Amino acid sequence: MTFIQEFVSNYILMAGILSWLTAQILKTIIDFFLNRKFDKERLIGAGGMPSSHSALVCAFMVATARGYSLSSFEFALSFVFAVVVMYDAMGVRRAAGEQAKVLNLLVDNLAEDDDSIPWPEKKLKEYLGHTPTQVLAGAILGTVIALIL
Repeated sequence: MTFIQEFVSNYILMAGILSWLTAQILKTIIDFFLNRKFDKERLIGAGGMPSSHSALVCAFMVATARGYSLSSFEFALSFVFAVVVMYDAMGVRRAAGEQAKVLNLLVDNLAEDDDSIPWPEKKLKEYLGHTPTQVLAGAILGTVIALIL
């Protein structure tokens, strides 16, 4: 079997990749309808609805459960990995995104008042983390995709 054939025949990996890709496409479509403009950053960027990180790790976890059973070491690893990723998306990464919004606003306001300081022209990324709803939507998407593959 060739490398490509082996790669694409890996059910667990394909479930994760397909879930991530589907979430990124859905995220881009949802963002387009909400903002009335196409943002190519949404195709690869973090943050937004649904969480592609959650979709990927939940698909990986469900596919691992199907392939190895709920009592397996592999499932235990994938479960812990999924919990850590989703917790991080709602916690640290979301907080960093909120801080980026405040810092961008602060720099914008200060730059208006004082043009003698070379303020950064590039804004910090604000789409970093997820709300619990975005994480849940990604988790459901990943689970469904892994179950139908």
